Amino acid sequence: MPGKGKQGKSRGKSGRKKQKKPEVDILSPAAMLNLYYIAHNVADCLHLRGFRWPGAPKSKKGKNKT
Repeated sequence: MPGKGKQGKSRGKSGRKKQKKPEVDILSPAAMLNLYYIAHNVADCLHLRGFRWPGAPKSKKGKNKT
């Protein structure tokens, strides 16, 4: 079939070690400064940091606002 190249064997994820993410202090001065610029109110602040309330609307990832 024209247009199809020879495909090599792909290796799986076996043998790779998963790196641990370092602990991040969300109350550090750098994090607070960042939060000051991105959050609009307290509820937004908590939502961005991962503390969502049960009735929170689901976020639409990958959707552009136009």
